[in-house]
Amino acid sequence: MEKKGITIALIAYLAFTISDAGSKLLDGKINAFEIAFLGGVIAAPAIPLMRKPHESYLNIFGFYDFKIWLIRAVCVALCTFFSVVAFTRLPMTEAMALLFLLPFFVNLIALIFLHEKISFAKWVALIIGFIGTVIILRPGIRPLGVGHLAALAGAFCTGASWAVFRATNKKKGGLVTKPSRLSLYSASVVGPIVIDGAMTWNSWVTPTALQWFYLLIYGLFAAWGQIMMMIAAEYAEANTIALPQYSQMVWTVIFSYLVFHQPVDFISFVGIAVIFLSGYLTWRSGRKLVTAPLPPIANQIEKTLEAEE
Repeated sequence: MEKKGITIALIAYLAFTISDAGSKLLDGKINAFEIAFLGGVIAAPAIPLMRKPHESYLNIFGFYDFKIWLIRAVCVALCTFFSVVAFTRLPMTEAMALLFLLPFFVNLIALIFLHEKISFAKWVALIIGFIGTVIILRPGIRPLGVGHLAALAGAFCTGASWAVFRATNKKKGGLVTKPSRLSLYSASVVGPIVIDGAMTWNSWVTPTALQWFYLLIYGLFAAWGQIMMMIAAEYAEANTIALPQYSQMVWTVIFSYLVFHQPVDFISFVGIAVIFLSGYLTWRSGRKLVTAPLPPIANQIEKTLEAEE
């Protein structure tokens, strides 16, 4: 069962990478808010497929815990926007490297606001991951811009949303109702449609036929990735299906070469290897806190599922 969960997770991470490539193919010619909004619209038809027999459609809006649903919806809307900005303005490897700072933000927020203890081994792993990101970016040698800030903001928003779930878990004494697939998926769709859609009122650009094709790649593969992650979570523990996320870096390098003709130099490969090492050490250090990063949207699913533990 666990192997099946890992296999499905690997498929999900490939789908997320293809989705990121779809947004990058738009080359910034469409506003990031519009891309995020249309991605939500494209993914919306799958909402009924997430509903279990006899489940109320009110659960589309988190009927059992609307506040948590709303926080998730807002965080997904922000993370989606920031990730689109990052991938449209940066080489894929740089954007992905910054998004891999998620565990650092998550644990820092947990330390400051939730007063949770972080083991020495985990701090070592997180610092190694930070060093790997710095090696790839080489600040001071390469200019840092809006795309880098957007990727950092995306990672931070995801970390903040996890902290809210964790705080709620503590407040309720660990008795948190597991959100349904319908609630989880709909929040990731409704958030971008409502929030990102509202921001397109003065910047709308009607996509061309080719741009619609790229938008379909972006939206459909993001939806597929989310669905696959939820299925994978039923076959393996969250920590187990989080570790294969590092396969995204491999796919990112392949896409950079073959699709965007952006070769990765030797120093970047060294940074990628360091990030892989960080992920392995973080996974080994335990899973009381977040032990491996997930993409801005998929990450919310794993963190919500962890809240019941």
